Amino acid sequence: MQIASSYIAGRWYDSSDAAPIPILNPATEESIGHVLPVDDAGLDAAIGAAAAGFTLWRARSGYERAALMREAVAILRSRKDEIARLMTLEQGKPLAEAAGEVATSADNMEWMAEEATRAYGRVLVPRTAGITQSVRREPVGPVAAFCPWNFPALTPARKIAGALAAGCSLVIKPSEETPLTAREIVRAFVDAGLPANVLNLVYGPPRRIAERLIAAPAIRKITFTGSTGVGKQLLALAAQTVKRATMELGGHAPVLVFDDVDPVQAARQAVAAKFRNAGQVCTSPTRFYVQQGIYEDFVRAFAEAASALRIGDGLDPQTQMGPLANRRALDAMLALSERTEAEGARRICGGTRLDRRGYFFPPTVFADVRDDATVMNEEPFGPVVPIAPFGDMDDGIARANGLPYGLAAYAVTGSLARAQAASDRLEAGMVCINHYTVSTPASPFGGVKESGYGSEGGVEGLDAYLATKSVTVRSAGADLPL
Repeated sequence: MQIASSYIAGRWYDSSDAAPIPILNPATEESIGHVLPVDDAGLDAAIGAAAAGFTLWRARSGYERAALMREAVAILRSRKDEIARLMTLEQGKPLAEAAGEVATSADNMEWMAEEATRAYGRVLVPRTAGITQSVRREPVGPVAAFCPWNFPALTPARKIAGALAAGCSLVIKPSEETPLTAREIVRAFVDAGLPANVLNLVYGPPRRIAERLIAAPAIRKITFTGSTGVGKQLLALAAQTVKRATMELGGHAPVLVFDDVDPVQAARQAVAAKFRNAGQVCTSPTRFYVQQGIYEDFVRAFAEAASALRIGDGLDPQTQMGPLANRRALDAMLALSERTEAEGARRICGGTRLDRRGYFFPPTVFADVRDDATVMNEEPFGPVVPIAPFGDMDDGIARANGLPYGLAAYAVTGSLARAQAASDRLEAGMVCINHYTVSTPASPFGGVKESGYGSEGGVEGLDAYLATKSVTVRSAGADLPL
């Protein structure tokens, strides 16, 4: 049985009075271990450790920080298979997806290690003799980082890497439902020789931990990945002490499929993207608008490809889609499917729970979904797909941009003019044309509107943890009035 303990001030911390929280395998509903929630004393110790660690870590050169991060990357890569198995056990995604996530996490950490040496400032052209001016980029301070359960390696890795590369310390709080993967990400840095106090890991009730961390004067920045509703609550807390924030919040990504593409090929490509991690992806393509000329052919091909996916335990190499991560998600998908059908949509496939142990729900496809239907306005975050026809470019763009979200958006077209128009007019932080890979280590990951602000990844991912300082120096002996 696995045990997940907090890591505070250089040691694994066991709260004396904490009631353990079970870790459930979503494919079997059986416990694979438990989490020990941190107590208030441990949480305060983590805040104090981060403050002490910041003083130490910011004094290291960018090159020293980069070298240690590369060592952690090497350790993480050497443990990829072991960590991937833990991820599948606690989160449910197929083993191949889990291994890919660990590999991508290492790639992102490696990129940010390189960026640690590029926190450039600049020298300004002097306006007055004897006065020099420069702009410096310095680490913002200790960071509180909050991570969800759907990408238990990649999300912590991005936040840890960005903060450490900039010279910040941090307290990271993963989900209690997927604690083991985050523990292994932290362990890689510990085994690479990261000084005590620089990186602290805490588990426990999200609200209690968030309120205590964000209120702490020592914490100078928060970074959160999760729902828009929770993000707004954390921002309100951060505003009370004017803390900087990076927010990667909810989405409801539109897909425009134009009539100049092969509908069967486009549908198959979309299915592979939509049902990754059982649709539990913030950038998942979730609202499909298909031009009228190919609409029925696309719907038919999409449902056929979705129905053919092999669903099962993520440890089975034949599995193409695993279970949902928890019972809440399973209940939500069943309720959403029933409501969508009641609101007049045409159910093509799926819609009912599979008759087996585990949180399994089949790929579910609805056609002719109205714009005012619940599923078109609230992010499904699961394997439920609404499809609707659209007319011309203006109609498609208006409907794609019609929600207050703007994380990712997609378009599929064989026309260069349409591709350019879609990339110009879609309101999203990330736009993909003719594919569904929204980010790489070198590109920024973030949204607009109520999908948040700030970015992780790329040069922007380093900038998020840096503060700007303007320095003006009068030369000694300069003949200037005081």
